[in-house]
Amino acid sequence: MITFEATIMNEVGLHARPAAQFVQHAAKFKADIQIRKLEDEAKWVNAKSILSVLTLGAGKGQQIEIQISGEDEAEAAENLCQLIESDFAA
Repeated sequence: MITFEATIMNEVGLHARPAAQFVQHAAKFKADIQIRKLEDEAKWVNAKSILSVLTLGAGKGQQIEIQISGEDEAEAAENLCQLIESDFAA
C-alpha cells in the first residue's frame, strides 16, 4: 500500500476539470485508489468516482491524502503525483 499527501495548487481546487482529469487518470489503473481531504479528516472516497471526488470540496491550498493498493500501485502513485504537481496540466 502506498499513501502520500499533496497540496492542491490549482486556482479552482479539485473541482470540475481538475477533478475529471484526476478521476480519468485514476481509472487507468487496476489498483484501489482512495482520496480524502486532510483538513477536516474527511472519510476516504473512491478516487475513480467523479461524484465522490467532487464531494471532497478540496480547494486551492488544501491538503489531500491518497491511498493506493494493488498490483500497479507504484505506477498509479507516480502518475497521480505528477498530475497534481503539474497543476493538472498533464
